[in-house]
Amino acid sequence: MSKPHVVVLSGAGISAESGLRTFRDSNGLWEEHRVEDVATPEAFARDPELVMRFYNLRRAQLLEATPNPGHRRIAELEKDYRVTVITQNVDDLHERGGSTNVLHLHGELTKVRSVHREDGEIPWTGDLAIGDLDEEGNQLRPHIVWFGEAVPMIERAVEEIATADAVIIVGTSLQVYPAAGLVGYAPDDAPVLYIDPNPAVSYELRARKDVHVIEMGGSEGMAVATDLLRDLLTTD
Repeated sequence: MSKPHVVVLSGAGISAESGLRTFRDSNGLWEEHRVEDVATPEAFARDPELVMRFYNLRRAQLLEATPNPGHRRIAELEKDYRVTVITQNVDDLHERGGSTNVLHLHGELTKVRSVHREDGEIPWTGDLAIGDLDEEGNQLRPHIVWFGEAVPMIERAVEEIATADAVIIVGTSLQVYPAAGLVGYAPDDAPVLYIDPNPAVSYELRARKDVHVIEMGGSEGMAVATDLLRDLLTTD
């Protein structure tokens, strides 16, 4: 008998426990920068060196961070379930925590790509600068989905969640689209476990009939969710 399929929708909150700051602080800035200055195609066209420097710093911070118990508990689900992690995070802490099937909706800090392509990513752990080129001589840019750009992985994410036997939401309040709409594609009978220390139940969650709110942080909440899944799903 095949293992039940568990889809985890994760966001910045789970990585915050590893010391990575969330996308926007309470003042609306991202690491003291306006999003419009570092996370749009227009920003890159206007001042590519500023944008590259911003992501170089984020990449350096990421290399100093380590997965936390929340990441590891998600990975441990693979012992009993087929697990797909669909994350809005651009870090690689899920992979380093042991997860083997991770979809990054918004790109990855540890990869770069040509300014002319959405695919063809190249692993990258150091700084990126003007003059760093691909094999065809094209300037490289961060492999990040900026505001105003298409989300290439969204169709695959929809396909994955459409086959879910259960969904875990952790580290995200599902306010940013198109990721926020994904839970609506889960089968009607799939239970949803929503982990958040300050839960804000979205329209998509209110529309579902089997939602379990776990009012905790990511790591603590994942421990509770793991036990709850055993009650909700069978793994005969």
